[in-house]
Amino acid sequence: MKLPKFLMARNGRGSIMLIASLLVGSAVLRIGIGAGQAVATENPSAAIETAMADETPMEPNEKDRLSNMLQAFQEREARLAQREEQIDMRMKALSVADEEIERRLVNLQQAEASLRELLALANTAAEDDLARLTSVYENMKPKEAAALFEEMEPAFAAGFLGRMRPDAAAGVMAGLSPQTAYSISVILAGRNADVPET
Repeated sequence: MKLPKFLMARNGRGSIMLIASLLVGSAVLRIGIGAGQAVATENPSAAIETAMADETPMEPNEKDRLSNMLQAFQEREARLAQREEQIDMRMKALSVADEEIERRLVNLQQAEASLRELLALANTAAEDDLARLTSVYENMKPKEAAALFEEMEPAFAAGFLGRMRPDAAAGVMAGLSPQTAYSISVILAGRNADVPET
């Protein structure tokens, strides 16, 4: 029994397709096995070179291209490792600098607290001295105190007169020359002129 021509042509194409599929499947299996070995080993570059040697001979350009790619990957990995090491070193340096800054800040805060205490002591001591001296001037005879205040700078004298009891200050002012009394009065009157009114 003879087959019609169109069936014969179809059977011939099917055989070719089957053979082509088997060849493609074989190539895929070989590549897959080589890649699996490369992934399974600790040194992927050696596995790739072994797989390249097991394969059918490649064109020289393709072999060079794969070799160049492998070398580029290795160089990039080395650069990344070096950069990671540099970043680690910088992080350590920053950590040390951070600790040093924190230590200095604590020292500065302690020095500031100590300075505040010292200034408070100095202010208290100065205030105590002024209060004692004012008390001395208040207890002097007005005529003697007036002679002393006459020799003082008007601003200095006004500072003491402003702190004295009004009756003692009045006795001293009465004993001053009119010009000195006027100068001290101007200073006393203008002392609070800059204070804003509420």
